[in-house]
Amino acid sequence: MAFLKRIGLFVLTNVLVMVTIGIVWSLVSHFLGLAGLNSYIPFLMAFCLVWGMGGAFISLLMSKWVAKKFHGVQIIQPNNQNPELRALVNKVHDFARRAGLPKMPEVGIYESIDINAFATGPSKSNSLVAVSSGLLQRMNEKEIDGVLAHEVAHIANGDMVTMTLIQGIVNAFAMFFSRILANIVASNVDEKFRGVVHFAVVILGDIAFTLLGSIVVNYFSRRREFRADAGGARYASRESMIAALQKLRSVYSLPIPPEEGATATLMISNRDKQGALAKLFMTHPPLEVRIEALQRSRL
Repeated sequence: MAFLKRIGLFVLTNVLVMVTIGIVWSLVSHFLGLAGLNSYIPFLMAFCLVWGMGGAFISLLMSKWVAKKFHGVQIIQPNNQNPELRALVNKVHDFARRAGLPKMPEVGIYESIDINAFATGPSKSNSLVAVSSGLLQRMNEKEIDGVLAHEVAHIANGDMVTMTLIQGIVNAFAMFFSRILANIVASNVDEKFRGVVHFAVVILGDIAFTLLGSIVVNYFSRRREFRADAGGARYASRESMIAALQKLRSVYSLPIPPEEGATATLMISNRDKQGALAKLFMTHPPLEVRIEALQRSRL
């Protein structure tokens, strides 16, 4: 039911956005003398929405496979002969049962000196929780509990689907505005160069608008971390969740580069970047802010 409500809100939001864009473009094109493009706009809207959302959902469907390949994740079977690894699987599954997940997540480990973990997968019934070898080596049991419960909370909250919807909208906007800009610029150059200019502006526009759109994506990524922290505190304990974040804060003060890239928004943490502009592109809130939020919360 919660998933259907989220999809319904998404569809309504997109309808309103597309109607708004249509109205604004009609006004702008009238005053700029670009009315000839009006018949092209509805097709372009549909094209960008289909491809923008399609690309985001294809990424979601491939998320587990990509994460496994990108990080070299090795899946741990519940009957693994190593008692520590078997206990890790049992803990994840215990938190998953507390969160009411319909199916137990896969559990994996990947080689990295970084202390981190992530959750991914296309649905609550098809998910993965992966931890780094560095996390297992450098965190105690209480801290590990906090991390694992946090990642299970991401799955329980439906964060992978929510972020995909947001990314799909951003993709659609980036494609739409870059092509509108390309048409405007190309219409003002010599006809023999029009095709090249149009292509160049589309590529540069896709990059620029996607970069700007990442500010929106990262804002929602930061907000969901607070919810996952609260969930981690419920499924494990507030003390475990705070202890995990405090360990991350102490370790991340050291000059060890974190592994981010394709799964940055999925990780439990990334390094705090300095500067007001840089903070707009942070996928996670500062660790001290997250700790303070947990300390103030009423669980």
